Amino acid sequence: MDAARRVARQGRAAGQQPDDREPSMTDKPTVSVLGTGIMGAAMARNLCRAGLPVRAWNRTREKAEPLAADGARIAGTPAEAVEGADVVLTMLYDGATVLDVMREAAPALRPGPVWAQCTTAGTELIGDLAAFAREHGLVFYDAPVLGTRQPAEAGQLTVLAAGPEEGRETVAPVFEAIGAKTLWTGSDGAAGSASRLKLVANSWVLAATAAAGEVLALARALDVDPQAFFGLIEGGPLDMGYLRAKAALVLDGKLTPPSFAVATAEKDARLIVRAGERGGVRLDVAAATAERLARAAAQGHADEDMAAAYFASFEETAGDKG
Repeated sequence: MDAARRVARQGRAAGQQPDDREPSMTDKPTVSVLGTGIMGAAMARNLCRAGLPVRAWNRTREKAEPLAADGARIAGTPAEAVEGADVVLTMLYDGATVLDVMREAAPALRPGPVWAQCTTAGTELIGDLAAFAREHGLVFYDAPVLGTRQPAEAGQLTVLAAGPEEGRETVAPVFEAIGAKTLWTGSDGAAGSASRLKLVANSWVLAATAAAGEVLALARALDVDPQAFFGLIEGGPLDMGYLRAKAALVLDGKLTPPSFAVATAEKDARLIVRAGERGGVRLDVAAATAERLARAAAQGHADEDMAAAYFASFEETAGDKG
């Protein structure tokens, strides 16, 4: 007996309302996707392409509606979306939003389904999320994803996952549809090992993005052609494809649509800083990056790619620096 059925029976034994429907244990579980922004919409679309029944919900319904053309059923409420689902996948802004939405979904949750929590929620609320799962008889997987818009659309994300070995057969088709690989970090989602690894990875991504913007800003201030710098480091240990990709977005004015928006990047930077503080370490680069992103957002770049942190080097508002 896998974890989903075991939890369902335990929940009923504990006095929870019985439900004569057993979770579907086929190769194509019904998936509820809560949150269809940049990442969630791409993930839902790939789940549809893999032939999985998908129910999609977003607070702004217009963002979910296009998924109907891919075969998803668009739900009006979180509760409607999760009713009868085998897997609930959350891809929302932050941990507090996840809890709020799951509480809205609670009346329709039955014991047994898997909950794949893919939002970058940091480590502060992992205990609360896991407690919610236990309270409602859900099999909890801490499962943030590594990647941005393009790999999400291509189904090439890396899924960082922690959760019980029993029951992974239920969530496996979901992870296979949205990602190129799944990296298992532990068997207890409540321990937050996947979310901790995600913060470490994002700390590098954000530092590299901030550095790329400052290199371009300094080159501008010193009247240095950025291409001269790229030629200088070409082929050497300082060269990096990511640097060139982010710099190109700024230099070519292609900051929309974003792969990873400024506002979301700021949120992640602050999660990283707080995680460091709880661990007794000072993360000066992450803290400065959060402030750069906040300044760029205040200038009007919140919904542009996080490479727009470049503009925080200047006093001018959005559009005044090219």
